[in-house]
Amino acid sequence: MYKITLSMKRIIGIFVIALFGAVSGAGLTKLFDAKPATTTISGSQPVQFTNFPEHIIQNPNFVSASALATPAVVHIKTKVNPKTSQGKTQEDDIRSFFGRPDLFFGPQGPQTGSGSGVIITSDGYIITNNHVINGADEIEVILNDKRSFSGTVVGTDPSTDIALVKITAENLPVLQYGNSDNVQVGEWVLAVGNPFNLTSTVTAGIVSAKARSVGILGGGSSMEAFIQTDAAVNPGNSGGALVNVQGELVGINTAIATSNGSYQGYSFAVPVNIARKVVEDIKSYGTVQRAFLGVQIMEVNAELVSKEELKVNEGVYVADFLDNSAGAAAGLKKGDVIVQIDNNRVKSTPELMEIIGRKRPGDKVDVLVNRKGKQELLAVTLRSSDGTTSVVKKAKPDFASLLGGELETASTKELEGLKLEGGVKVKKLTAGKLRDTGIREGFIITKIDRTPVLDTKDLYKVLEDKKGGVLLEGFYPSGAKAYYGFGL
Repeated sequence: MYKITLSMKRIIGIFVIALFGAVSGAGLTKLFDAKPATTTISGSQPVQFTNFPEHIIQNPNFVSASALATPAVVHIKTKVNPKTSQGKTQEDDIRSFFGRPDLFFGPQGPQTGSGSGVIITSDGYIITNNHVINGADEIEVILNDKRSFSGTVVGTDPSTDIALVKITAENLPVLQYGNSDNVQVGEWVLAVGNPFNLTSTVTAGIVSAKARSVGILGGGSSMEAFIQTDAAVNPGNSGGALVNVQGELVGINTAIATSNGSYQGYSFAVPVNIARKVVEDIKSYGTVQRAFLGVQIMEVNAELVSKEELKVNEGVYVADFLDNSAGAAAGLKKGDVIVQIDNNRVKSTPELMEIIGRKRPGDKVDVLVNRKGKQELLAVTLRSSDGTTSVVKKAKPDFASLLGGELETASTKELEGLKLEGGVKVKKLTAGKLRDTGIREGFIITKIDRTPVLDTKDLYKVLEDKKGGVLLEGFYPSGAKAYYGFGL
């Protein structure tokens, strides 16, 4: 579970003040009846109360929604095995001398983590957060009925903090997708997950805001347009379900705002429309198909309105264009204010990012801009980051450059001298992960994470599907055995 510290809270202090000011309307449910009513208050003008939107339930049934959601929310446990950077270190010498493996340096056991996930297909596909499974060597998925399965990572998208995990199982309970576009501020929602390892926990709250950006995913191409709620979310809830009162999945719980590591009033979830698109891309293409307008933007505020003499008070200002910009090719100009995309009003940068984030290169969108007081409607064909409309294929890692150096299959003579069946020799080292571990030239790699490698073909095949920590095992020409670890 991402935690937003006090320093981060100061940065977003403005919207915190706005949040607290929004609770003054609580307790007015009974006043909203089926028919409009006019009430005259002494000394004031008549006040007219409006109807409820049809899809809003006045008396939500949390029991039904909980019964639908809890069977499809899983507990995810992860384990990161300890890695050593060299065959033997000064630390090892001290441990051996005192005969106490935990003296001075503490135990060398594996690091464990815990989170949640949501079953989206009956054959075992599960959505969770990237930060829940990132770097894990082992993933255990525990169902609501206590059955346990080994999980494998199908793909991840750090820019949205979404990951797709697969278990081998059939006829699993599934949580149906809702539509996060229809979620409204003030609507009841439930958070379902495993806080503090307390399995199948349900908490309730309301949607406090939409399209929140709180700066936790690293900026750049990261996409933050969170649903903010006041449903209690704590460590262990990460990757769990945010559901509406119909029991439909509307978000993936991701972060909390906190000064002490626990829930303090509001939390954040990735909208399900974004999460759904990400996992569908991973399943279909092996990687996320991300579309771009190709513009540098600024959110419209009073200062910008005055400085640029804008004729509109809200929207997203086009400050400049990137190379091969889809927006520029469609006729957008510097100084335009984007106010609508495909009939969706755009009032902030996160709103624009959420809309575009659900598209793929080659998709077309209608962009309505305010240009010096006049509205212009432009048809934009979105492009990938490299300026094309083609499907982005999953890139195969260049392991030679990543590892750093020249690798070759060990010779028969070298193998016979060490009585080995096969192995890969580190012939030369350059800048890269191998040299960073402390490995030396001449080392012969015989296993990767206990999987034997007989030649370079074996080595690259094993590494191709690896994520997180990697443990190399092998021998030097002298016969000394050593282990080296690094991350992918």
